[in-house]
Amino acid sequence: MPKLTHWDAFPPAVKQHLVDRMLQREISLSDLNQLRLWVATNPEVPDDDWYKDFGSFKICGHGPLPKTFLLRRQVAKGQNLD
Repeated sequence: MPKLTHWDAFPPAVKQHLVDRMLQREISLSDLNQLRLWVATNPEVPDDDWYKDFGSFKICGHGPLPKTFLLRRQVAKGQNLD
């Protein structure tokens, strides 16, 4: 299984999309810290669609690249990494 790609290696358009969604979804610094701690574990992710539920938001990706943030009530597709 691939590892989650590090922020520095994200394509610029993906970085901008994630920042835009983070602001739109009003993800708090506390929530982002949960994400930071998870990313620091250098997690393995599936080759296909996946998501990680942090309670107040979800991060969704495909293979090693995160793709978007969802609100708690939004339905994610793919493998749940919980």
